[in-house]
Amino acid sequence: MDTFENLVSELLWQEGYWVRTSVKVELTKEEKLIIGRPTAPRWELDIVAYSARENLLRIIECKSYLDSRGVGAKSIIESASKVAGRYKLFTDGTLRTVVFNRLALEMEKIGACRPSPTVTLGLACGKIASVKDHNDLKAHFDKQGWELLDAIWLKEQMTKLSKASYENQISSVVAKILLR
Repeated sequence: MDTFENLVSELLWQEGYWVRTSVKVELTKEEKLIIGRPTAPRWELDIVAYSARENLLRIIECKSYLDSRGVGAKSIIESASKVAGRYKLFTDGTLRTVVFNRLALEMEKIGACRPSPTVTLGLACGKIASVKDHNDLKAHFDKQGWELLDAIWLKEQMTKLSKASYENQISSVVAKILLR
């Protein structure tokens, strides 16, 4: 498991979500044809967080990019971008619909959620390229109804964690050491 995914999943767990990482979604042959990927393997989602209270499935894609330029808005907003491949769920509406519908059906079938959950999309990122990119991403995500779990969100969640009761989790220990 990716360390950044682990951190984000622990923060979502602290918010009351049941969380799974590296969730594989088994698309049918017909669904693979609909998305134009007839030989695609199972689709993998970084994080699936479920709230029974709201019957809500949150799909969170994770990009830490801590020691790089960071997430650029153009990569997500312009689906024809050369790097849009890193953000397929954000740039391909057909793919997103098919994967989310299949995920909901699979989760219902195994009893992991109630029937007809609401499915939302979000991006957790440790670094965004610039203030302009952040503003552009935030505006685009708000328009789409998506979540942007950025460095501000991460810091807020880690601060809450530093003040909460002790948990034997790396995120909790690090938060308490650095933020108390």
